[in-house]
Amino acid sequence: MKRFIIMIIITLSFILTGCALITGTDEEPEAADNDAPLDHIRLPMGFIPNVQFAPFYVAAEKGFFRDAGLDIEFDYSYETNGVTLVGAEELPFALVSGEQVLLARAQDLPIVYVLAWWQEYPVGVAALTEDEINDPADLEGKKIGIPGLFGASYVGLQAILEAGNLGEEDIVLDAIGFNQVEALASGQEDAVVIYVNNEPHQLRALGYDITVLPVADYAHLASNGIITNEATIAQNPDLVRRMVQAVQRGVAYTIINPEEAFEISKNYVEGLAELDQGVQMKVLLTSIAIWQAERLGYSDPESWENMQEVLLNMSLLDEPLDLSEAFSNEFVGE
Repeated sequence: MKRFIIMIIITLSFILTGCALITGTDEEPEAADNDAPLDHIRLPMGFIPNVQFAPFYVAAEKGFFRDAGLDIEFDYSYETNGVTLVGAEELPFALVSGEQVLLARAQDLPIVYVLAWWQEYPVGVAALTEDEINDPADLEGKKIGIPGLFGASYVGLQAILEAGNLGEEDIVLDAIGFNQVEALASGQEDAVVIYVNNEPHQLRALGYDITVLPVADYAHLASNGIITNEATIAQNPDLVRRMVQAVQRGVAYTIINPEEAFEISKNYVEGLAELDQGVQMKVLLTSIAIWQAERLGYSDPESWENMQEVLLNMSLLDEPLDLSEAFSNEFVGE
């Protein structure tokens, strides 16, 4: 896996950047008045409780949200619910993948992406090594299992197929739900669409030799992050800034203190302590490698241009959007 090598050693300059966000510098957001009431925020997460959400659990446990005057309620509802609620101004924030932002704006939902939590698209395709699927072109004629014809998995698969000069008509696509590990291990599928920080570790722990084709090796796409809406930005930009920079602090602390972040996650993820600890720690470490950036939370304009091109090629967008309205780095601290 070329881009998703687990980062065991973090460079000194990156550590100093993370420490600045954690311990306080001129760039740290001003702490809220301790006597002021906290702003209660219900935050749709788009997935079930999981160690991958460690930065948010850390921000809650270490008081980063409270320092920012926020009281966060984690809401593990569907990603599309978060998009709809934020777009309708019923909630101020949600965690959403990049493709959902552009699809929503094409439907005139005024959402804006304000923090890039994941710096690379975490989707990939996994196959048993013995089947010699070593690049996207090798997927031709293969039966590929996918959770469904929607969301990040579907978009990511399309990007990989495009890299191999293939189309959906060149493969056999099988909607299998979230059973990728079992489907590949049993021989039901030739390959499966996975999240590179998750299922590959499970498969290897079961003793399978696998090859992974990460989307990020072939396309730089906008991935998971925080959205708000145009009204919140216009009427309460301080709220947006406090939310974004509290999450930045959570990400920075998790990167520098993965073992502590893992232990904190056990307070929020029921049953985490009973799962294979080695596998779950690898999930967190691989996730950390995807979050890291010179400027945590920064959204790369090129990733949005590439995402738009993929969606246009899939005919999910009818015409290009004004990408400058879809995302902003205004609230991301240095």
